Amino acid sequence: MIIVDSSVWIDYFNGTSTAQTNKLDSLLGVEPLGVGDIILTEVLQGFTNDLDFKRAKKLFSGFVLFEMLGEKNALKAAENFRTLRKKGITIRKTIDCVIATYCIENKHHLLFQDKDFNPFVEKLGLKSVRT
Repeated sequence: MIIVDSSVWIDYFNGTSTAQTNKLDSLLGVEPLGVGDIILTEVLQGFTNDLDFKRAKKLFSGFVLFEMLGEKNALKAAENFRTLRKKGITIRKTIDCVIATYCIENKHHLLFQDKDFNPFVEKLGLKSVRT
């Protein structure tokens, strides 16, 4: 399963062309995609236009929804944050730590463009979608 991070979705909905949004466009309707509850919140809260909000909400209803936090993932995300911090790497956003940990623990690939995910790929085995 491929999880798409909010950083990619936001650019996609804004019509910004990047390697990641192009990859997302090529995956839609072809590969199984999932969305995390926390990603869904991040993306949908950014819409200012009600019609755009409703369209995006409808699009997301076609994906498998994953509850990303929970006690087990919360504890593991804290451990991963601490592991990286001991290596001199501080992750700026807790949400990114939760998303990366969820994907690692559940063996999902992540399509992202936020550089905070790179240490998870390099040090903790997060599987990145190649663009």
